[in-house]
Amino acid sequence: MWSGRFREPLDARFEEWQRSFGFDWRLLPQEIAASKAHASVLAAAGILTPTESAQVRNGLDAMLKDCWDSARRSSLASDSRAEDVHHFVELELTAHIGELALKLHTGRSRNEQIATDLRLYVREHAAKAQELLRNWALALVERAEAAGDAIMPAYTHLQRAEPVLLAHWLLAYVSMIERDISRLADLTTRLNYCPLGSGAIAGATLALDRTIASRELGFTAPTANSMDATSDRDFLVEFLQALATIALHTSRFAEEITLFATAEFGFITLPESFSTGSSAMPQKMNPDLTELVRGRTGRIQGAVTAVTMQLKGLPLAYNKDLQEMQLPLFESVEGLLAILELLSPFTNKLGFRLQTMENAAESGFLNAMAAATYLSHRGVPFRRAHHIIGEAVRLSLDKGCELDGLTLEELRQFSPAFAEDFYSNITLAATVDCHDVIGGTARARVREALTRAKARLNSEVTSSMEVAGAHS
Repeated sequence: MWSGRFREPLDARFEEWQRSFGFDWRLLPQEIAASKAHASVLAAAGILTPTESAQVRNGLDAMLKDCWDSARRSSLASDSRAEDVHHFVELELTAHIGELALKLHTGRSRNEQIATDLRLYVREHAAKAQELLRNWALALVERAEAAGDAIMPAYTHLQRAEPVLLAHWLLAYVSMIERDISRLADLTTRLNYCPLGSGAIAGATLALDRTIASRELGFTAPTANSMDATSDRDFLVEFLQALATIALHTSRFAEEITLFATAEFGFITLPESFSTGSSAMPQKMNPDLTELVRGRTGRIQGAVTAVTMQLKGLPLAYNKDLQEMQLPLFESVEGLLAILELLSPFTNKLGFRLQTMENAAESGFLNAMAAATYLSHRGVPFRRAHHIIGEAVRLSLDKGCELDGLTLEELRQFSPAFAEDFYSNITLAATVDCHDVIGGTARARVREALTRAKARLNSEVTSSMEVAGAHS
């Protein structure tokens, strides 16, 4: 593609080492879409006749079917002819339509091509990630609905703190997922500008109508500055940061499932279809899925660091260092999408030991906060109420009972505000229901939260499908 100025052939070792087609073959659909759009631009500029433009576009479609939608796709990475995905398309298109293929590179540079391809790739895979996140969130909502009013202990400092509905715990992850979806939507809006027509650095040398390609590819508008357009990888960094945050959330979920599935907790039964055993210990069922989710999160975090370090010292505009950002991107995308594809069916098959959870929530003074609130409703300042209940807890520990095991006389030695209704205010149900605020774990509030979450997620799915249909 560039050999005219050179007298010597490339060193064979260097040629192989600097090639990117071994990984950027993944951009073939995006490269073909961008090339078709460029053919439309060239036709509008009179550089391609309508017949030639149709030939080029049909040839690109045929090439995609031949190379991507076939068994040949699996061997693309080992094709040794091409330097990169752009070179590959030129070689293949020439094989399909002859010399006409060489006119397609008129008025463009590989610098703008890769910038466009990567934006298309990120946009497409951000949409896939959003869809998979919604699927997982809907699976969590479904499990929350099925859990009804089941109660579990919630933890701070990994110590039992207060009882919450199992549905409330599941919805905590739905909240994380919704933030993840919004991040992906937000960064997609910001990246959705088309670099085609930016040339190598200073803009195309022909009077091309950049809005044609932008419109055909579903971008908001052409990019505003050619130097920035060819060197900008902010969108890639943002995308990787969003993926890293999603991975953190999947890892936190995986950690809790791993803990709750231990005999020490006994809250969860792992699905056999997502677990493995031990080659030495016949009784074992190991949480390999959740452990691998935790482990693979590290790779995605590492990719963010790698890419930001590669970008931090680069002068404007294009530098081949930017090529090194692609592999961390591809590996992170493929790794995270694989995790998200597994989490929905895994969540659907989790078994919850509801009685074990409830028993755990009934011991350890998880109603102490509700007890202090009871006193504050009767005019005792909360700091004083906190101290009184602390004294009652200490007496309970000495007696080997819970707060409801103390007699009214014993309680009144700490405060005359205690009355017979104290016991009905510290039952498990009452303790849960006293958190009757927006976002709280009261049963009515959780039912409302479930309804709203389900409506939001279904609305977002419909909206996403409509947008996808508009771009297709």
